[in-house]
Amino acid sequence: MPCSYTRRRAAQAITASLLLWPAVASSQDAAGYPDRPVRLVVGYPPGGPNDLLARIVAPKLAALLKQAVIVENRPGSNSEIAAGLVAKANPDGYTLLFASSGAISISPGLGRQLPYDARTDFAPVSIVGSGPMLLVVKPDLPASSPAELIALAKARPGKLNGASAGSGSSPHLALELFRAMAKLDFVHVPYRGAGPAFADLVAGQVDFYFGGLPTALPQVRAGKLRALAVTSTTRSGIAPEIPTLNEVALPGYDASIWYGIFAPVGTPPGVVARLHAAVTEATRDPDVRRHFATHGADPLESPRDDFVRFIAQDIDKWTRVVRDAGIKVE
Repeated sequence: MPCSYTRRRAAQAITASLLLWPAVASSQDAAGYPDRPVRLVVGYPPGGPNDLLARIVAPKLAALLKQAVIVENRPGSNSEIAAGLVAKANPDGYTLLFASSGAISISPGLGRQLPYDARTDFAPVSIVGSGPMLLVVKPDLPASSPAELIALAKARPGKLNGASAGSGSSPHLALELFRAMAKLDFVHVPYRGAGPAFADLVAGQVDFYFGGLPTALPQVRAGKLRALAVTSTTRSGIAPEIPTLNEVALPGYDASIWYGIFAPVGTPPGVVARLHAAVTEATRDPDVRRHFATHGADPLESPRDDFVRFIAQDIDKWTRVVRDAGIKVE
């Protein structure tokens, strides 16, 4: 009996130690991290939404990590250059990517050769926030709601013009998701960027556009454009009076631009966990939340596993939209 009891106690001790091992390993592989500055690479020039949000988060992260967090701009190819750089970086937690949905969720479905695999080359750290786009129409278009725009497009098949900031851009994908879910026939007019698209929309050369909220909202409030809906599933904190397409016309419609932080695959789990905790705490900070709102973004947080699953689903979603719309990008 004593021998059996001893064996049973020994087995229980081994089982307990195995259950504790992941937590112990995580704490060990994060021990001493970080002991030098951390680079946060942004794939766009200074002044854009990605850069501005990264620079809002970086000082808070630095305070929490007790090390400098240096924002480094590596613009080009819709952030694909920066993503490739981080994917090939040493997986030690000192080179991170601040990315939006374009490079991670949309680019993989566009059929181009990328310097990274969005599904396998990154350890997603944390979602940071989300910024909806705004469906806007020229002032004299006889449509004051999404339902009226849909009805007008169906009454005039092939006659209305929907602008975008270029083939394969986030505004273009929002446009094609709108076309598919509402079963519409209209002409896509791609521009070289948001600026020319907005200019022609205000001038009445095109009929409607999905634009970034911080850029579109001032035009609406100045009376130059009419806002119909935001592209998120919930209303935006910066413009709560504007409904969502999801609630008033197309249930399930979601074309928000999300932002997140990524490490190279192979980064120690404890380091990723430490970073996730720091990013989550940073996005809860009242100053961070206030500054996000000024740039049309809503801070977000989620368990890391949920973020990983969300990315896989988002890649699949936009790959289907690209395929069904027959989008080709050179």
